Amino acid sequence: MLNYFKSYSGTMTGEYGFQGKKPVSEGQVYTLKITDIGSLGDGIAKVEGMIIFVPDTKIGQEVKVKIVRIVRRTAFGEVVQ
Repeated sequence: MLNYFKSYSGTMTGEYGFQGKKPVSEGQVYTLKITDIGSLGDGIAKVEGMIIFVPDTKIGQEVKVKIVRIVRRTAFGEVVQ
């Protein structure tokens, strides 16, 4: 399936579905605004279309988040102090 994305000539290219570099990197810290809550209660932020799930946050919070895992077009982070 990975080869499909690398050879697809449409707008989605590369392993993560983004053209060029991913908008976030594992291990990096970003200041994000939580804009929504997911079905399991995690806060949701977005960076250039990539959805980032952040547990223990509420809508409207602006938090520093360390990215701990990236899976395709989704990332998972944790709040850092």
